[in-house]
Amino acid sequence: MAVKVRVPATTANLGPGFDSLGMALQLYNEIELEIMDQGLQFEVTGAGADMIPATSENVIYKAVQYVFDQLGRRRPGLKLRAHNAVPVTRGLGSSATAIVGGLAAANELCGRPLSADDLLELAVAMEGHPDNVAAALFGGIVVSGKTGEKTRYVKLPVPQDLVCVVVVPEVPLATKDSRKVLPTSVPFSDAVHNVNRVGLLVGALATGDLETAGAAMDDVLHEPYRMSLIPGMDAAADAGRKAGALGVALSGSGPSLIAFCRAGDEEPVGPAMTQAWAGAGLAAHSMVLRPDLRGAQVIDIDASASLQPLTR
Repeated sequence: MAVKVRVPATTANLGPGFDSLGMALQLYNEIELEIMDQGLQFEVTGAGADMIPATSENVIYKAVQYVFDQLGRRRPGLKLRAHNAVPVTRGLGSSATAIVGGLAAANELCGRPLSADDLLELAVAMEGHPDNVAAALFGGIVVSGKTGEKTRYVKLPVPQDLVCVVVVPEVPLATKDSRKVLPTSVPFSDAVHNVNRVGLLVGALATGDLETAGAAMDDVLHEPYRMSLIPGMDAAADAGRKAGALGVALSGSGPSLIAFCRAGDEEPVGPAMTQAWAGAGLAAHSMVLRPDLRGAQVIDIDASASLQPLTR
């Protein structure tokens, strides 16, 4: 039996929603698993293929084995193929695509004994925080968090005229390195600022008020500290706003930036931001991406090869 999973890129935080807000984007990694009698084979192509281990340390493989272990199933031999469009170590949820893709594919191979909510709990256990994995699983814009032992989430409506410009500088930044620069405590006024902005952002997204949503993408808890690791970030963000973006934020832990635009206003934003980054000595490229509304999809290669949503 073989299955194929398509998982979207994700952007987390959206400015002030640190470790709680995530959005799926129409850029996808594809993962194919095939059961063999024994052994382990890897084939990784596409973005960052030379950075991804083709061994048992591969995150996709670890996620697959996690499902088999949780279900008490014997680990089979596997042939794993991955084709990546999502850049690695650029703040676009590449690790979340690997985790969600591996979990979903293994669940399919086992006959879908786990619900999407079950998969979310396993994904959070592997990733450590829910923002990217929740958006990758369910699509759209997701607010998520742990309450006790349970991961809770709410899907927000996606404004129909929202278009995102993602600008990716040619410099890697691992999440673990980006977290090292964060402070252990922050001023009370900064905490109040972010509580205000994240409430405003969620309310604006829920009501389709893109202008207010863009204005609310203003963070003081993590972006100012991470800026030291990303030369030209501030100039690129300013250039995006001046070119017509409603708001610009660090995508996840960076180094990529995401700009919210109203449909029809996005064309000059990417070039303006890449030019600003070039002025700081960093090459960058931009992508215009719509939000993905469906999340992880499973294709049964042995059957009709039609896209099937994960059920809750």
